[in-house]
Amino acid sequence: MLVIGISATELCPAERDWLAHPGVGGVILFSRNFASRAQVTELCVALREAAPHPLLLCVDQEGGPVQRFREGFSRLPELSRFGAQFDSDAAGALEAARTHAWLMATEMRAIGLDLSFAPVVDLKRGNRAIGERAFHLAPGVTASLAAAYVQGMHAAGMAATLKHFPGHGSVLEDTHFDAATDARPLDVLEAEDLLPFRTAFSAGAEAVMMAHVGYPAVDAEPAGYSRRWIAYLRETMKFGGVVFSDDIGMAAAESAGGIAARLHAHYDAGCDSVLVCAPALVPEALAAMRESDLRPDALAPMRGRAAPAWETLVADARWRDARQSLGITAAA
Repeated sequence: MLVIGISATELCPAERDWLAHPGVGGVILFSRNFASRAQVTELCVALREAAPHPLLLCVDQEGGPVQRFREGFSRLPELSRFGAQFDSDAAGALEAARTHAWLMATEMRAIGLDLSFAPVVDLKRGNRAIGERAFHLAPGVTASLAAAYVQGMHAAGMAATLKHFPGHGSVLEDTHFDAATDARPLDVLEAEDLLPFRTAFSAGAEAVMMAHVGYPAVDAEPAGYSRRWIAYLRETMKFGGVVFSDDIGMAAAESAGGIAARLHAHYDAGCDSVLVCAPALVPEALAAMRESDLRPDALAPMRGRAAPAWETLVADARWRDARQSLGITAAA
């Protein structure tokens, strides 16, 4: 199933047609789709009404540098803040990570979104795209904070997506713009980058998002469309959840070929869902969908659970206490 992007703050006729396609299982929203909290709430309703089948509504609302909805929402700190706190106050950092996750997730659920693609569990080792989005450079610290974050999301009725498997933090390149290669052998990756994934799986994380990074010591193909890596995830790590690709419009995905080739490479490797974030690429992706790519139940585990209305949420003492504990003072 595809998770697609749309162009603006309202649906256009062509996008309504896309949502009727049986291969579209979800929509991911960006800042271009946001004007106000009321508007994006209405957009969520319109998206669901336009689709003849259940639709997964998604966003990247991580906090810090990646927060698509800002005005009218809690301005969330970056995840690296909790890693820095962990070095002197581990218990406090774990509780803060749970609180951050609950606050982020419950605000998204209150406006009708199912899922924020979170948390980032890449190691904080200088990657240009990851940066402050990562908890910490140490695998053990990252693993502990990732598990706490998953717990907080679950408390808010949201599934967790660990990204970017098997670890994006230890290469420099930003895969939005460049190809990236990590030459380390599998035993090093298992001891370092894969530890947070294993720990967060034990905490109940329901999904992973694959990295557009090549690991030539493991497989010639980049992880996102590597049969070897997805088999490792399924068979060695015993992960039974949902596997998302990263956006196939990113530069690092071009190694697979054109849009149809990228789509097929990811599905054939074992991805359950492929992200096509740029609206201009959606028609070509839809035209390339095959019967075998239609997996209508694949995204069901990611749908949000019961959520309060926004007015109920902001009247809740837990919401106010969460904001206060994280030092969020601006009005939402």
